Order: sequence, then C-alpha cells, then structure tokens
Amino acid sequence: MKECIILAGGFGTRLQSVVSDVPKCMAEVAGEPFLHYLFEYLSSQSFDHIILSLGYKANSVIDWLKKQDYSFKTSYVIEEYPLGTGGAIKLAFEKVVGSEAFVINGDTFFNIETSSLFDFHKKKKAAISIALKPMTDFDRYGSVELDEDQRIVCFNEKEYMKEGLINGGVYIIDKRIFSGLKLPEKFSFENDILISYVETLAIYGCEQNDYFIDIGIPSDFEKANEDFRRKTK
Repeated sequence: MKECIILAGGFGTRLQSVVSDVPKCMAEVAGEPFLHYLFEYLSSQSFDHIILSLGYKANSVIDWLKKQDYSFKTSYVIEEYPLGTGGAIKLAFEKVVGSEAFVINGDTFFNIETSSLFDFHKKKKAAISIALKPMTDFDRYGSVELDEDQRIVCFNEKEYMKEGLINGGVYIIDKRIFSGLKLPEKFSFENDILISYVETLAIYGCEQNDYFIDIGIPSDFEKANEDFRRKTK
C-alpha cells in the first residue's frame, strides 16, 4: 500500500495579508484550495491511502474532504493542541497501515517522481529519505550536505548560498523510528530528529529537480497563483 501523510494543520501566519481564516493548505490558488493540487498530484502518483494531519480550522478541511471523490482512501487525525511537526507526523503514523509512508507539507508542491524516491529509499535501506531540490541564490532555506553515498551529513542553517541543495519537504519515513527513539509528545521533526540524529540515523538525500513552490510567504503565494493558473488553462 502506497501511503502519504499531508501536514495540513498550519496557521498561515505569514500569509495573513493575503489569506485569512483558513489553514494554509486551504488557501485558494487559481480558484482551488492548494490541497486540491496536492490531491491531484498524489492521485497521478498512484497513492492508495492519504492521511491528513489536521489542527487549525480542521473542520474547513474535513468539510472539503467530504465533497471529494478520489480513488485513494483518505483518513485524518486532529491535534487537540499544537504538537510541532514531529508530534503531528508521529500522531498521523497511527493511521499508517504499512511499514513506511511518504510525508509532505500542505503548503509545498514538489513535483517529484515518488516511485524513484521509494526505490532509492529501499536501495539505501534508509530510515528517512528526503527529496532534495537544487537551488541558486537563496537565503530562505537551509542547505543540506551529502557524503559520496548520498547520506546526509549536515543540515546547515539559513544563510545566503550561491548554490546548494535544500530539503524539499518530501520524506519517506520508516515507521519504526517513532518506537526506537525517545521523543516527547510535542517536538520538531526537523530539529529533534533530522538535526539531532543526523549522525546516528540512516538519513539519505535524493536530488530531484522538478517544479517546486512553497506558498508560505505572500510573494510565492502569488507566484503559485500564476503558475497553477497557467497549468489549468
């Protein structure tokens, strides 16, 4: 079973000037909630089960979900209070049937070939595999360093980079890591797992260089509107 968790409980604080009163994943982009494009993408990638990790304004997502008709099964979990990205992923894994699942952000679209990332994950026998996006002239994202075997050796803090690889926010995660690590209920996946365990967990990075957009700030939100409007014409 091919399963994917969508982190869809974000507040959208930095988007308040252009989007209000809905989670970021429900921000309207070219006439549709951003989540619509993620669902269309996951359908095209032949997923069998989608799990939504909800929090802020969860009912707005659930109401939309009831009106959808996709071939995959959908489930959701709701954070009673903010659990951080790690806590949200761990909670959603309670609904995962198989031994691993993809995880994506509800405010980011990265058009990767999921079957190639899955093959990479299995070949490397990874605990976590991350789709990495090459970028130039950036300072909004931290960069990622790999060794010769594509194992991640370092997550660098945000600073201006002429070129480099960023974490594209698409993961495959082995379910067993949540029982194997001592983790609090509320924690950051990025800080408390990726950065804290980079030396001891088998975390690998697979470079993918297709369309990427993060709607977390107004300028990129407007760019997403332009891009998806062109795609739907």
